[in-house]
Amino acid sequence: MIVFFCGLAASMAGPSYAMRSVSVGTAYLIWVGIGAAITVVYGMVVGEESVSLLKILYLIGMVACIAGLKLAN
Repeated sequence: MIVFFCGLAASMAGPSYAMRSVSVGTAYLIWVGIGAAITVVYGMVVGEESVSLLKILYLIGMVACIAGLKLAN
């Protein structure tokens, strides 16, 4: 339970901090993208998600696109 509430606080603090320097849409994209990437990587680590080179390349591409959008702001 404690881990959940710590994660919840961090999950809300991150976008709140990010919105100081980027627009709401970009902050939301970063928040969702990081959450999706972490979820897939966690699934791969615990064995619930299959690991393939293509998935890893797409994850890297997704993170690169999010970083590029932030840099374009």
